[in-house]
Order: sequence, then C-alpha cells, then structure tokens
Amino acid sequence: MITENEIREAVKSCLVEAGTTYRRDQFDAYERAIGAEKETYCRWVLEQILENGRIAKEEQLPLCDDTGIPHVIIEVGEECELPKKWLAAIKVGIADGLRQLPGRPMAVLGNDIERVEQSHGLDDDPAGLAPAPFITRSVEGSQLKLTVLMLGGGPEIRAKTRRIFHRRSIRNVLGEAASWLKEEVGSLGCTPTIIAMGIGRSQVEASALMLEAMAKGRLDRQNELETFVTAEINDTHVGPLGLGGHTTALGCFLRIGPARASGVRIVSARPCCLVEPRRGTVTLG
Repeated sequence: MITENEIREAVKSCLVEAGTTYRRDQFDAYERAIGAEKETYCRWVLEQILENGRIAKEEQLPLCDDTGIPHVIIEVGEECELPKKWLAAIKVGIADGLRQLPGRPMAVLGNDIERVEQSHGLDDDPAGLAPAPFITRSVEGSQLKLTVLMLGGGPEIRAKTRRIFHRRSIRNVLGEAASWLKEEVGSLGCTPTIIAMGIGRSQVEASALMLEAMAKGRLDRQNELETFVTAEINDTHVGPLGLGGHTTALGCFLRIGPARASGVRIVSARPCCLVEPRRGTVTLG
C-alpha cells in the first residue's frame, strides 16, 4: 500500500518541479519559435526566456517571481489502497514544497473581510498559502496519479468563463472564445502564451476541464482545434512580451467534456503566461 510519507514526498517534489522546470515539450516549442521568428528583437526575447528556463532548472530556482497558487489534480485508481490520512499528506507535501521552492509569501491574513480587503498583512511563511480545492476523479487501475499546477496571478485576472451559442459549429464556439482571448493577450504582458480551455455544461465543469487541459496538454501533440485557436491568437501579432512579431501563442490545450441538449456551451479559457502551465506529475503504486 502507498504510504503517507510517499505521498508527502511525491507532492513536494511535484510542486518544486512545477515551479522550477520547463517540460521537454515547452523547451522544444521555444526552440521552434526561435527558429521561426523573423524579428531580431523578438527572437532575442525568446532566447532570453529559454535561457531563464535553463538556469531555473539547473539551479532549482523559481521560473518566475510570482511562484503561483498550488492546484492539485488527483486521479485515484479504483483498486488503489490508500492510507487513512492521504489527503492530509497531500496538504503537508504542498507546505513542504512551498518552503523548499521557495514560494513567494503571499497568503493574506485575517478574517473574511480582512482577507478580501487585504488589510491585515501577509503571512511570512510561504507555506501559509492554502492550495485551491483539490480536483479528484476515479480511474481504472490500482495507482495514484498526482499533478500539481502552479497558477500565477496575471493569467488569472485575464481568464474568463462565458456562455457561447454554438450554432451547431465547433468553429463558432472556438472562434468566439478566441475573439475575447485576443483582447486579453495584449494586456497579459508575459507572452508568448499557451491558451488553456475547457468546454462543459456548467461553470464548475468548464473550469475543471480547463485545469485538466493544463495538466494533460502537450505542445508536441496539437490537434486541429488546438492549432486553430493558436493561429487565431498569433494573428494578433502581440508577440513576445508584447513587442510584436509572430510568436504570441506557443500552442493551445483544449479539453471538451460531456454536453447537454442546449443552444449554449460554457467555455472557460485562460491565457497562460510564458512560464505556464507550470506542472509536475507523479504516479504512485
């Protein structure tokens, strides 16, 4: 049986990996973008972003000063045996990882009103930052798979969840979503972006699917719909750090869930910043 300590150590390692390391598909995407970018100054920016990623990985340093809010996706095998305090072990592992990263102290202290108004100061301990509610789903098998996403504030304030009348056309849904994402990428600042998108039956489901897209997506495996969204965003010519050029988006991660009989689809979309999606994944058992 998987032990509490194994879970704790795995979550800590995942969080640190997410905060310090580009995945291989991210490195490769940046290298392709550098080769394709025609504007000299934009190419230089992309090269500096990639060099920052190399240094962060080698030195085990955060990829960005905004070290992010932990979001955990849990996939539990139907035959997986877990210890009684496995959820508590995940929370402890998150705290351990935030201290080791180290996470930027940004947990707001106080009661409900004081936290909203940010009038009672911040917790100096990086581990004071509570993770977002866990997303848990049952899967086949006997293993436990944990994915930690570290989500920064800039993309969060530019993410949107809206209803879109589908008109029996997926291109209509994606095109309308891309149209309001185009308005946001110009203000993001930290481009190139990766668009994360979920399409579901409710706001909760669409948001969960968007997170799963970030957890599962790969830049070296882009389908036709993801390529369509990427092309729409690149057509803005916002470019790296908003300086113009041809590389506004490196790719798109899209996840489509069940649908209900309705004229609308709920779409949740997030323009991830140049270091995101920051994720670490481990399988136990």
